[in-house]
Amino acid sequence: MTLQQLEQFFNAWADLMWGTPLVVLLVGGGLFFMFYSGFGPYKYFGHALRLLSGKLDDPNDPGRIPHAQALSTALSGTIGLGNIAGVAIAISIGGPGTVFWMWIIAIFGIATKYAEAVLAVKYRETDGSGNHVGGPMYYIKNGLGNNWKWLGILFAIFGSLAGFGLANTVQSHEVSRVLSENYQISSHYSGLIMALLVGMVLLGGIKRIGSVAGKLVPFMTIVYVISTFIILLSHYEAIPSAIALIVDSAFNGAAATGGFAGAAMIAGLRAGVARGIFSNESGLGSAPIAHAAAETNSPVRQGTIAMLGTFIDTLVICTMTGLVLVASGAWSGELEGANMTRSVFSAGIPFGDTIFTLSLVLFAFTTMLGWSYYGERCAEFLFGPKVITPYRVLWVVGIYIGTQMQGGIVWKLADILNGMMAFPNLIALLFLSPIVFSLTREYFAEENEGSEDSAVVAQER
Repeated sequence: MTLQQLEQFFNAWADLMWGTPLVVLLVGGGLFFMFYSGFGPYKYFGHALRLLSGKLDDPNDPGRIPHAQALSTALSGTIGLGNIAGVAIAISIGGPGTVFWMWIIAIFGIATKYAEAVLAVKYRETDGSGNHVGGPMYYIKNGLGNNWKWLGILFAIFGSLAGFGLANTVQSHEVSRVLSENYQISSHYSGLIMALLVGMVLLGGIKRIGSVAGKLVPFMTIVYVISTFIILLSHYEAIPSAIALIVDSAFNGAAATGGFAGAAMIAGLRAGVARGIFSNESGLGSAPIAHAAAETNSPVRQGTIAMLGTFIDTLVICTMTGLVLVASGAWSGELEGANMTRSVFSAGIPFGDTIFTLSLVLFAFTTMLGWSYYGERCAEFLFGPKVITPYRVLWVVGIYIGTQMQGGIVWKLADILNGMMAFPNLIALLFLSPIVFSLTREYFAEENEGSEDSAVVAQER
């Protein structure tokens, strides 16, 4: 089989994977959780921010890492090249309308992400080393029962493999490509350096990953958002027309080549859904693995924190990237992927090239860290703790291999593995939805009762 034939095979497989059934499950699942909960998760943003501040933390709560570090670890897995290169690739495939479909996936995905994290904490276990572990494979096994364990095994198989496509080879490939094309740094050198740095962090396990992510994720997010905001200011007159084009293209279809057709709309829908899930991972089942390690005795508390991840990742960062590409006109140019976004940064702000490269490297680095934890937890579920060290070694090796791979194949492989993870997770979420709603009602009933008691005490004083 030639390289071209292999790429065609992966293209066909990815198109099949992201066809109607998965789109219906992703969008329909989000709609179900949103409406059946009475828009519950959207009402709890204020409560989530209070929890994130640490004011409500209890040091005696079980878990390995604080709320904020759990969110940072989850964000480290989601905020990556999907926010920079992924958005650009999606727009190249399906036009500006893909940004609209990313918004839709994120709006619905907030409710899905909330449900995932609630179940992850509810059904987590303690391993032989005293660490809390959880995720879809555990809430399938413990929530649905042993008769459904096969579904958890399927998720764990797909999850242990998906990381190598989504967060390992894709991230290292795009970083090495940008460094090679623009700074003449050999992919061999960049691959070896990335592998070494990631390996050094992995030696410390989830606590070190959480610590590093807790420092890098807020920093890189703020730098990137401020940079894109400055660029948008220089194109402020084009922002209204850019938003209009995004919405119009979502339904009428506008390809980067300038063609307008129903086929382009379908391409935009598929690309927007795929890249949206690649970016925020709502429904994928990865982020709950990180949230299961949080220091908390309340599944609902962690659920409210988890949903902030989808908001930050897609509705803030991906939106900023998409608006920059459309408002600047870069989307209709010849450049693709990360280099499309880079061109706007280089032309739009002082030291833009350096800021972009720094953002790219940090985004990719933290994603490799976050997903290494997801993958090893899935592998441990399948084979026990003895597999952790070999998995970490393979992970580090995979980073280097990604720098030597062909780009189109890498992205399509990531899409395929993403879709394979999503199916078992979404099925489990729908079956376990009554548990999510029950826990939510109980928690906020207690919160409201506590608030009323505090008010009475204050009045008496």
